[in-house]
Amino acid sequence: MLEIRHLKTLIAINESGNVSAAAKRVHLTQSAVSHQIRALEEHYGLAMLERKGRSFGLTDAGKRLADLGKAILAEIRTAERDLSQMQAIHAGTLRIALECHTCFDWLMPVMDAFRKSWPEVELDLVSGFHSDPIALLGDRADIVILSDAVKREGIVYHPLFKFEMLAVLPVDHKLKSRRIIEPSDFLDETLISYPVPDERIDLLREVLIPLGIHPARRTAELTVAILQLVASRRGIAALPSWGLGNYLEHDYVIAKRIGKKGLWSSLYAATTEDMGNRAYFADFLSVLKETCFATLKGIVPV
Repeated sequence: MLEIRHLKTLIAINESGNVSAAAKRVHLTQSAVSHQIRALEEHYGLAMLERKGRSFGLTDAGKRLADLGKAILAEIRTAERDLSQMQAIHAGTLRIALECHTCFDWLMPVMDAFRKSWPEVELDLVSGFHSDPIALLGDRADIVILSDAVKREGIVYHPLFKFEMLAVLPVDHKLKSRRIIEPSDFLDETLISYPVPDERIDLLREVLIPLGIHPARRTAELTVAILQLVASRRGIAALPSWGLGNYLEHDYVIAKRIGKKGLWSSLYAATTEDMGNRAYFADFLSVLKETCFATLKGIVPV
């Protein structure tokens, strides 16, 4: 009765806390997910889901099966990796382009962990700023790490994780005592960002531009340069929470939530459709998620 598809569904529900989101992750309709859960409950005579406020969580029985699923799926990935290596079909190259420039901080440990399992796969980084990073796929890149999953023919988006963007201010800024930074607070500020189009900057696209707020602008290509400018009182910025830890701990800058609910963004790995057939690519995604969820603070499943 118990099948791998059931285990994948329970893992998705456990990580997302939402049946609708879980259905998208396992590429099923919400009704199909509900049918799977009912079948498991009838078979074992135990509830698998329980409501927690507006979302759903797994019961102890559901969590036990989800834990089993994680262990089994990990063993399957290891076995598939071993078989691919036996067949010597895994040699290749993974060329990675990053739209998210702070991603360099966590990508290095991911690449180090991946090399241990796939030493014959060459890893390469596509450097520089690109106005349309998706256009790199195929000719210049195999994977693009980005935050905007715009539907395009032949492109597949693999969800990685969700994170919060925080307003970054000098330690003595006039808003230092505020718990939350409102959109109107950006009116008289200089926004320091990467030199990319406005539609690729979450704060502008999702918050400020819809409200008709257009702050003065300054750009810098490196994250450390943005933080140096903020610390020097040249302006304020919006950066991922997981990339600010060391700077906040040493009182280099301070960070505040943007709006009551915060400004949240998601990261995806974009590839061409044929990449899904390569065993080492699937393993790269698994290593990436495992490493990031073990080391980055504040991230949640997409």
